[in-house]
Amino acid sequence: MTETPAALREAHHADVSGGWLRPAVFGAMDGLVTNIALIAGVGGGGVSSHSIVLTGSAGLVAGAISMGLGEYTSVRSANEQVAAEVAKERRELERHPEAEARELADAWVARGLPRDLATQVAEAVRRDPEEALRVHVREELGVDPDDQPSPWAAAISSFVFFSLGALVPLLTYLFGSTELWLALAVGGLGLFAAGAVVARFTRRPWWTSGLRQLLLGAAAAGATYLIGSLIGVQGGL
Repeated sequence: MTETPAALREAHHADVSGGWLRPAVFGAMDGLVTNIALIAGVGGGGVSSHSIVLTGSAGLVAGAISMGLGEYTSVRSANEQVAAEVAKERRELERHPEAEARELADAWVARGLPRDLATQVAEAVRRDPEEALRVHVREELGVDPDDQPSPWAAAISSFVFFSLGALVPLLTYLFGSTELWLALAVGGLGLFAAGAVVARFTRRPWWTSGLRQLLLGAAAAGATYLIGSLIGVQGGL
């Protein structure tokens, strides 16, 4: 059975609008950087291994909940805004169909189509109200009203991947180590690996993507370690 052009297109391209990849990537990176920085900060202050685990665990739970709720609210609010604009466009098409068709034709003429052809296509589209609505929304808002990201997918992806990322720098302590440098090294490996995985979706060189994430995490950890050391020294005076 011959595949349709739409099916071939879907198989050829990655899913960039499903609502899970961006929050998953952001969640994993944020979890890694947040807990690496937290552990570096309290470790630099000279606290016990138990306090580091407690701080890292609290950061994992609080951060994962915050990220999940934030993603859900953000995506749902964006979808609701799109729905409101779609409803507005539907009313405009019902009240002023001729003017809306001319507006659509003008947009296509601005892109280089001949006026006659643009007008003919706009008139053909106008005969199907639902298709006209979809076309106008895509042209005027730049979104597909039938392909909006899921707030639940975004929330769950963010929650799960933040938790996984935040767990990585805690692993050495959970397995009995008391060495801060080892926890930070494992966290750094996690950052590099996460950046390399992201390169698979972005088609960038894996080593540059991994190195970029490692350097960003190292900068955050260095800053919090310095602050922790200063506060720890002051607290001991």
